[in-house]
Amino acid sequence: MSTSEDPASKSLPVQITEDEAALYDRQIRLWGLEAQQRMRNAAILMVNLKGAATETIKNIVLAGVGKLVVADGEEVKEEDLGAGFLFRDEDRVDAAKARIESLNPLVAVEAISDASVLEGEKLDQLVQGVDLVCVTDSDRDFLIRVNDTCRKFGKPFYAGGTYGLYGYIFCDLGKHEYISPDRNPPKDAPPKTVKVTATYTPLDAALRHKWTGMTRKQTKELNPGVVFAILGLWEYQSKHQGTLPDDATCAFELQTAANGLLSAAELNKQALSAVPNEVIESIATTASHEFSPVCAVVGGMLAQDILKALAAREPPIANFFVFDGTSGAGTVVRMGMP
Repeated sequence: MSTSEDPASKSLPVQITEDEAALYDRQIRLWGLEAQQRMRNAAILMVNLKGAATETIKNIVLAGVGKLVVADGEEVKEEDLGAGFLFRDEDRVDAAKARIESLNPLVAVEAISDASVLEGEKLDQLVQGVDLVCVTDSDRDFLIRVNDTCRKFGKPFYAGGTYGLYGYIFCDLGKHEYISPDRNPPKDAPPKTVKVTATYTPLDAALRHKWTGMTRKQTKELNPGVVFAILGLWEYQSKHQGTLPDDATCAFELQTAANGLLSAAELNKQALSAVPNEVIESIATTASHEFSPVCAVVGGMLAQDILKALAAREPPIANFFVFDGTSGAGTVVRMGMP
């Protein structure tokens, strides 16, 4: 599974026109015409249209992907209107289609409001018809299921979302090739680029990652408190049919789940012996709410990484990113990757 291959190999690639070259001139100067061509021929499936997803969609559509398929079978709720700027109070995903198209008329947009397409053989067919899949604001079990489907058909997989003041991104790109500056060029040689291959791991394997062999300082730099709070929240959801905690009464169960995962991961106890109470309390009370600034950060970074993967010009994240809105800091944790 390599995003450096021509993603339009299943059909004749669409060539960038002069008008498109003028529109995307800045990106072509940054990444090159070949990379822009890859994006122009790429079809992306975006599952769930909440706050982080709308920010991601805005950025990838403006960047000039070829086609965007949005699948969301939920009715729009009042709380979706704050961070989901593509919606109005009477809308579903079908109505958001026109607003997405208005961002860039050169991008083909398909909206699917039938939730059954995310099950069984229909999901298989949907994944086979695109070049990259991104699932946002979903529970762990659904993420693993879609990731496994992407693995089956050799498709890159992204996941992302926000929980109140915190957010995350995960990616599984299989065996991904990209072009990177040569870090060790011969002395006095002109700058050059080299092809690099990174081997990613699926989410279910990444979640079994052991945090051994790191010093106290190295461990703390990865902000494990937020990492395990999010993983604990996924464990909580798994036991409650995907439901998010929504008040302080959930804090004890959430903390028990997070600390259990922390202990099983064999993390350096001098760095962190338990997930901080303040992180657990924040997630317990705000996880079901969306804050526009957090969605903007996570959605923007998610879009940027998707474009990196499609362009194959820079290293994508490897492979789990967490954002801490209380400090404004983000960290990347390498989980289960060689």
